[in-house]
Amino acid sequence: MHSVGPARQSHRARRVAAVAVSLVLAGGAAACGPEDATGKAAAEGKPGTAGAAPQKGGTLTVLNNEPQSDFDPARLYTSGGGNVPSLVFRTLTTRNREDGPAGAKVVPDLATDLGKPNADATEWTYTLKDGLKYEDGSPITTADIKYGIERSFAAELSGGAPYLRDWLVGGESYEGPYKDGGKGLDSIVVPDARTIVFKLRKPEGEFPFLATQTQFAPVPKSKDTGVKYEEHPVSSGPYKVVKNDGDGEHLTLERNEHWDEKTDEERKAYPDRIDVRSGLDAAVINQRLTTSSGPDAAAVTTDTNLGPAELAQIGGNEELASRVGTGHFGYINYLAFNPKVAPFDNPKVRQAISYAINRTSVINAAGGSALAEPATTFLPEREAFGFTAYDHFPAGKTGNPEKAKELLREAGHPDGLTITLTHSTAQNRQTSPEVATAVQQALAAAGITVKLEGLENNAFNEKRWDVKNTPGFFLSRWGADWPSGAPFLAPIFDGRQIVTNGSNYNHAQLDDPAVNTEIDEIAKLTDLAAAGKRWGALDKKIGEQALDVPLFHPVYKRLVGKDVKNVVISDWTGVLDISQVSVK
Repeated sequence: MHSVGPARQSHRARRVAAVAVSLVLAGGAAACGPEDATGKAAAEGKPGTAGAAPQKGGTLTVLNNEPQSDFDPARLYTSGGGNVPSLVFRTLTTRNREDGPAGAKVVPDLATDLGKPNADATEWTYTLKDGLKYEDGSPITTADIKYGIERSFAAELSGGAPYLRDWLVGGESYEGPYKDGGKGLDSIVVPDARTIVFKLRKPEGEFPFLATQTQFAPVPKSKDTGVKYEEHPVSSGPYKVVKNDGDGEHLTLERNEHWDEKTDEERKAYPDRIDVRSGLDAAVINQRLTTSSGPDAAAVTTDTNLGPAELAQIGGNEELASRVGTGHFGYINYLAFNPKVAPFDNPKVRQAISYAINRTSVINAAGGSALAEPATTFLPEREAFGFTAYDHFPAGKTGNPEKAKELLREAGHPDGLTITLTHSTAQNRQTSPEVATAVQQALAAAGITVKLEGLENNAFNEKRWDVKNTPGFFLSRWGADWPSGAPFLAPIFDGRQIVTNGSNYNHAQLDDPAVNTEIDEIAKLTDLAAAGKRWGALDKKIGEQALDVPLFHPVYKRLVGKDVKNVVISDWTGVLDISQVSVK
């Protein structure tokens, strides 16, 4: 999904990249909200918390590895509106810009509330706030939001989240406003300039989460320049684009003087200017942040983690350690089984492998306990996702090879067996050779010989998402588009989402009517806390089938420049929220 972070070649391959990218664009650091700038957070030693309260002014520099490409709200695939994108594009709803669990909540943005559903959540109505304006001072209307969504259906502007095509009535066949002769989507109704109504094919209690995606950003039809719109999109947020060189490699943002903070409770927008520079080597980024000289003193990164060696070096430097932020994102790294391939069609073989895993060695391969936390559940250990603790095949910290051997004997393999593990050759410490080797060594202790099949990353993704050629056993990962069990469990375990002629993410090809029905029933709930409990229960139930082996959840460790203040990290993104940062 996204490289570090929850990454997309076709629909989902790109989505995985996207989540990673959206995180990458989100940036990470330890959390402390604006109100804690000199208080409790400072006492806890979190970065950007000591000294005077945050002030407006100055230039924030962003040092990134990946460019902020496709800077068009239709084409961006983000979580919660993204990080840099959310400075320019406001949406109907957005993520709560607070530390930790509180930041996993969805809150109103352009809208006055989270939306009003009808009785069965197949229709959602939103009302815009008063006084909303674009960068040119013209009013933002619901017709602009309708048009912004419609243009995201155009083939030449594809790349955003796929849900609207599936959820909106008529969305599956709509081709966008450039081909519809001005007709538009009938399932998006605009009774007046402040009201917009969405008509859905099925109940979707989590529609407020989807409304955080940049496809819900308003786009004035008169200013739409098609594929060139990304060069100067019309801002509805606190900053406007004044330069976009190299398709996002150098992006310069300055204040949108028509943005009114009275209409925006989430974005603080302290800096006067934001200078985003990409295409930099990760080591160079971390070195520049470490040195913090000149403009780099007021710099952050939204896509580059610290590695084990860098963390070891920083650990002995109190000043540098005080500038490291820690965050968690809804993400799981796991071993996937394809039960259509022998011997993984035998549940006892899958159980044996589950017992044999040495999570300590896997964590070490992933960078150590500072960068990865062991997992025995598919859902992340966060309340927002509906996390329910379980460990159906307890392997302890270092594996249970004796229990694994017992199950192998019961499965008809008293002398062990030989299997192949497919992995990527990309050095990402998630699906890479180091992790594969750790799995290989652990299974050897249980009498299982593992042959490693390493593939270049693109080939690896193509193979693992191809339903006709999915390996029997492979490393995989998944990240959430929003903090809930829905975007975790539905794409992976809903039988109706099995894709036979494209990217398929249901690796086990599970098509269990009971699971499918429960997914539908939970989707009807608009009480997100109640939905969360049922997602957790469903995760536990599916886990009994040993269709995967959860390995670890990543931890984000990122450095900020010495003059950066007001570092806020939520459980929605797990990384520094650029909209809260102050450099003065």
